Amino acid sequence: MKHEGVDEPSVTPPAAPQGAAGVFGERMTQAVRFAAALADTGVTHGLIGPREVPRIWERHLLNCAVISDAFPDSARVVDVGSGAGLPGIALAIARPDLDIHLVEPMLRRTDWLADTVDELALESVTVHRARAEDLVGALRAPWVTARAVARLDTLAQWCVPLLEPGGTLVAMKGRSARQELDKARRALERLGLLDARVTEHGTAILDEPVLTVDLRFDVRRRQAGQSGRAAGPRRRKR
Repeated sequence: MKHEGVDEPSVTPPAAPQGAAGVFGERMTQAVRFAAALADTGVTHGLIGPREVPRIWERHLLNCAVISDAFPDSARVVDVGSGAGLPGIALAIARPDLDIHLVEPMLRRTDWLADTVDELALESVTVHRARAEDLVGALRAPWVTARAVARLDTLAQWCVPLLEPGGTLVAMKGRSARQELDKARRALERLGLLDARVTEHGTAILDEPVLTVDLRFDVRRRQAGQSGRAAGPRRRKR
Protein backbone atom coordinates (compact mmCIF):
# COMPACT_ATOMS: atom_id res chain seq x y z
CA MET A 1 0.00 0.00 0.00
CA LYS A 2 2.92 2.36 -0.68
CA HIS A 3 2.66 5.39 -2.92
CA GLU A 4 3.99 4.62 -6.38
CA GLY A 5 7.39 6.18 -6.95
CA VAL A 6 7.77 7.25 -3.33
CA ASP A 7 10.28 5.54 -1.10
CA GLU A 8 9.26 6.37 2.44
CA PRO A 9 10.51 4.45 5.46
CA SER A 10 7.99 2.59 7.52
CA VAL A 11 7.33 3.85 11.03
CA THR A 12 7.22 1.49 13.97
CA PRO A 13 4.37 2.22 16.38
CA PRO A 14 4.94 1.97 20.13
CA ALA A 15 4.31 -1.27 21.94
CA ALA A 16 0.74 -1.93 22.97
CA PRO A 17 0.01 -0.57 26.45
CA GLN A 18 -1.29 -2.52 29.38
CA GLY A 19 -5.00 -3.11 29.01
CA ALA A 20 -4.94 -3.55 25.24
CA ALA A 21 -5.02 -7.33 25.50
CA GLY A 22 -8.10 -7.08 27.68
CA VAL A 23 -9.86 -5.10 24.96
CA PHE A 24 -8.80 -7.11 21.90
CA GLY A 25 -8.50 -10.57 23.51
CA GLU A 26 -7.55 -13.39 21.16
CA ARG A 27 -7.34 -10.91 18.25
CA MET A 28 -4.54 -8.90 19.81
CA THR A 29 -2.23 -9.89 16.95
CA GLN A 30 -4.61 -8.28 14.47
CA ALA A 31 -4.72 -5.14 16.60
CA VAL A 32 -0.92 -4.94 16.51
CA ARG A 33 -0.95 -5.38 12.73
CA PHE A 34 -3.59 -2.66 12.39
CA ALA A 35 -1.44 -0.32 14.49
CA ALA A 36 1.51 -1.07 12.20
CA ALA A 37 -0.58 -0.36 9.08
CA LEU A 38 -1.79 2.95 10.49
CA ALA A 39 1.77 3.96 11.40
CA ASP A 40 3.08 3.03 7.95
CA THR A 41 0.72 3.37 4.98
CA GLY A 42 -1.89 5.12 7.10
CA VAL A 43 0.60 7.98 7.39
CA THR A 44 1.85 7.93 3.78
CA HIS A 45 -1.75 7.91 2.53
CA GLY A 46 -2.58 10.91 4.72
CA LEU A 47 -5.09 9.05 6.90
CA ILE A 48 -3.35 10.04 10.12
CA GLY A 49 -0.55 12.50 10.76
CA PRO A 50 2.99 11.31 11.61
CA ARG A 51 2.74 13.00 15.00
CA GLU A 52 -0.10 10.62 15.86
CA VAL A 53 2.11 7.53 15.68
CA PRO A 54 3.54 7.73 19.24
CA ARG A 55 0.00 7.83 20.65
CA ILE A 56 -1.60 5.51 18.14
CA TRP A 57 -2.84 3.07 20.77
CA GLU A 58 -4.37 5.41 23.34
CA ARG A 59 -5.70 8.04 20.92
CA HIS A 60 -6.84 5.79 18.10
CA LEU A 61 -7.08 2.01 18.60
CA LEU A 62 -8.12 1.85 22.24
CA ASN A 63 -10.02 5.10 22.02
CA CYS A 64 -12.22 3.53 19.35
CA ALA A 65 -12.35 -0.06 20.56
CA VAL A 66 -13.67 0.80 24.03
CA ILE A 67 -16.97 1.99 22.59
CA SER A 68 -17.70 -1.63 21.64
CA ASP A 69 -19.73 -1.90 24.83
CA ALA A 70 -22.35 0.35 23.18
CA PHE A 71 -23.44 -2.41 20.80
CA PRO A 72 -25.36 -5.64 21.51
CA ASP A 73 -24.30 -9.08 20.29
CA SER A 74 -24.16 -9.55 16.51
CA ALA A 75 -25.31 -6.00 15.81
CA ARG A 76 -25.05 -4.41 12.38
CA VAL A 77 -23.09 -1.16 12.70
CA VAL A 78 -22.48 1.49 10.03
CA ASP A 79 -19.35 3.64 10.48
CA VAL A 80 -19.95 6.91 8.62
CA GLY A 81 -16.88 8.79 7.41
CA SER A 82 -14.67 5.87 8.37
CA GLY A 83 -11.43 7.41 7.09
CA ALA A 84 -8.68 5.23 8.57
CA GLY A 85 -11.15 2.63 9.81
CA LEU A 86 -11.70 4.45 13.06
CA PRO A 87 -13.75 3.37 14.81
CA GLY A 88 -14.97 0.66 12.40
CA ILE A 89 -11.89 -1.56 12.01
CA ALA A 90 -10.95 -1.22 15.68
CA LEU A 91 -14.48 -2.33 16.58
CA ALA A 92 -14.33 -5.26 14.16
CA ILE A 93 -11.11 -6.50 15.77
CA ALA A 94 -12.41 -6.13 19.31
CA ARG A 95 -15.87 -7.52 18.46
CA PRO A 96 -15.77 -10.05 15.60
CA ASP A 97 -19.48 -10.73 16.15
CA LEU A 98 -20.38 -7.29 14.82
CA ASP A 99 -21.41 -6.78 11.17
CA ILE A 100 -19.44 -3.63 10.33
CA HIS A 101 -20.03 -1.40 7.30
CA LEU A 102 -17.41 1.28 6.58
CA VAL A 103 -18.78 4.26 4.63
CA GLU A 104 -16.17 6.56 3.08
CA PRO A 105 -16.44 8.64 -0.13
CA MET A 106 -12.74 9.11 -1.00
CA LEU A 107 -11.20 6.55 -3.37
CA ARG A 108 -7.72 6.57 -1.84
CA ARG A 109 -9.20 5.92 1.58
CA THR A 110 -11.58 3.17 0.46
CA ASP A 111 -8.75 1.42 -1.40
CA TRP A 112 -6.66 1.55 1.77
CA LEU A 113 -9.57 0.34 3.89
CA ALA A 114 -10.31 -2.57 1.55
CA ASP A 115 -6.65 -3.63 1.47
CA THR A 116 -6.38 -3.42 5.26
CA VAL A 117 -9.60 -5.36 5.81
CA ASP A 118 -8.30 -8.10 3.51
CA GLU A 119 -4.85 -8.18 5.11
CA LEU A 120 -6.38 -8.48 8.59
CA ALA A 121 -8.88 -11.13 7.37
CA LEU A 122 -11.84 -9.22 8.80
CA GLU A 123 -14.65 -11.18 7.20
CA SER A 124 -17.37 -9.25 9.02
CA VAL A 125 -16.41 -5.89 7.44
CA THR A 126 -17.75 -4.36 4.21
CA VAL A 127 -16.35 -1.19 2.63
CA HIS A 128 -18.71 1.19 0.80
CA ARG A 129 -17.29 3.98 -1.32
CA ALA A 130 -20.10 6.52 -1.00
CA ARG A 131 -21.40 9.44 0.97
CA ALA A 132 -23.91 8.54 3.66
CA GLU A 133 -26.70 10.30 1.78
CA ASP A 134 -26.00 8.20 -1.32
CA LEU A 135 -26.76 5.00 0.59
CA VAL A 136 -30.22 5.93 1.81
CA GLY A 137 -32.53 3.07 0.85
CA ALA A 138 -29.60 0.76 0.09
CA LEU A 139 -28.05 0.40 3.56
CA ARG A 140 -29.87 0.42 6.89
CA ALA A 141 -28.85 -0.67 10.37
CA PRO A 142 -30.02 -0.39 13.95
CA TRP A 143 -26.69 1.24 14.87
CA VAL A 144 -24.67 3.98 13.21
CA THR A 145 -21.45 5.44 14.59
CA ALA A 146 -19.00 8.17 13.62
CA ARG A 147 -15.86 9.80 14.95
CA ALA A 148 -14.80 13.40 14.39
CA VAL A 149 -16.92 13.79 11.25
CA ALA A 150 -19.13 16.84 11.87
CA ARG A 151 -21.01 18.74 14.53
CA LEU A 152 -23.86 16.78 16.05
CA ASP A 153 -26.81 18.30 14.20
CA THR A 154 -25.12 17.94 10.81
CA LEU A 155 -23.93 14.42 11.59
CA ALA A 156 -27.45 13.37 12.54
CA GLN A 157 -28.84 14.67 9.24
CA TRP A 158 -26.43 12.34 7.42
CA CYS A 159 -26.83 9.34 9.70
CA VAL A 160 -30.48 9.21 10.72
CA PRO A 161 -31.66 8.16 7.22
CA LEU A 162 -29.46 5.05 7.55
CA LEU A 163 -31.08 4.01 10.83
CA GLU A 164 -33.82 1.45 11.23
CA PRO A 165 -36.85 2.57 13.29
CA GLY A 166 -35.76 2.99 16.89
CA GLY A 167 -32.12 2.89 15.85
CA THR A 168 -29.28 4.64 17.67
CA LEU A 169 -26.51 6.96 16.52
CA VAL A 170 -23.40 6.54 18.69
CA ALA A 171 -21.39 9.71 18.04
CA MET A 172 -17.87 9.88 19.44
CA LYS A 173 -17.31 13.35 20.89
CA GLY A 174 -14.83 15.19 23.08
CA ARG A 175 -15.11 16.92 26.42
CA SER A 176 -17.79 19.30 25.16
CA ALA A 177 -20.18 16.43 24.33
CA ARG A 178 -22.86 17.54 26.77
CA GLN A 179 -22.76 21.15 25.63
CA GLU A 180 -22.93 20.08 22.00
CA LEU A 181 -25.93 17.89 22.75
CA ASP A 182 -27.75 20.74 24.50
CA LYS A 183 -27.06 23.07 21.57
CA ALA A 184 -28.26 20.56 18.96
CA ARG A 185 -31.25 19.12 20.81
CA ARG A 186 -33.92 21.13 18.97
CA ALA A 187 -32.53 20.13 15.57
CA LEU A 188 -32.28 16.52 16.71
CA GLU A 189 -35.91 16.52 17.82
CA ARG A 190 -36.94 17.59 14.33
CA LEU A 191 -35.18 14.45 13.07
CA GLY A 192 -37.27 12.24 15.35
CA LEU A 193 -35.13 12.08 18.50
CA LEU A 194 -36.61 9.77 21.13
CA ASP A 195 -33.94 10.00 23.81
CA ALA A 196 -30.34 11.10 24.26
CA ARG A 197 -27.56 10.50 26.72
CA VAL A 198 -23.81 10.96 27.08
CA THR A 199 -21.92 7.78 27.96
CA GLU A 200 -18.38 7.24 29.22
CA HIS A 201 -16.31 4.33 27.89
CA GLY A 202 -12.93 2.88 28.87
CA THR A 203 -12.77 4.36 32.35
CA ALA A 204 -10.75 1.38 33.62
CA ILE A 205 -8.26 1.50 30.74
CA LEU A 206 -7.78 5.07 29.52
CA ASP A 207 -6.53 8.07 31.46
CA GLU A 208 -9.39 10.04 30.01
CA PRO A 209 -12.61 8.14 29.17
CA VAL A 210 -14.14 8.32 25.72
CA LEU A 211 -17.47 10.13 25.50
CA THR A 212 -20.23 9.17 23.11
CA VAL A 213 -23.50 10.95 22.54
CA ASP A 214 -26.04 8.16 22.11
CA LEU A 215 -29.11 9.31 20.19
CA ARG A 216 -32.10 7.05 19.59
CA PHE A 217 -34.46 8.05 16.79
CA ASP A 218 -37.87 7.13 15.46
CA VAL A 219 -37.07 7.67 11.80
CA ARG A 220 -40.78 7.65 10.94
CA ARG A 221 -41.12 10.94 12.81
CA ARG A 222 -38.53 12.73 10.69
CA GLN A 223 -39.77 15.80 8.94
CA ALA A 224 -40.52 15.36 5.25
CA GLY A 225 -37.72 16.16 2.87
CA GLN A 226 -34.86 14.99 5.09
CA SER A 227 -33.96 11.84 3.17
CA GLY A 228 -31.19 11.60 0.56
CA ARG A 229 -30.67 9.77 -2.70
CA ALA A 230 -30.58 5.99 -2.86
CA ALA A 231 -27.58 4.17 -4.28
CA GLY A 232 -26.25 0.65 -4.34
CA PRO A 233 -23.54 -0.34 -1.86
CA ARG A 234 -20.05 -1.29 -2.98
CA ARG A 235 -18.81 -4.52 -1.47
CA ARG A 236 -15.27 -4.62 -0.19
CA LYS A 237 -12.54 -5.41 -2.70
CA ARG A 238 -11.32 -9.00 -2.84
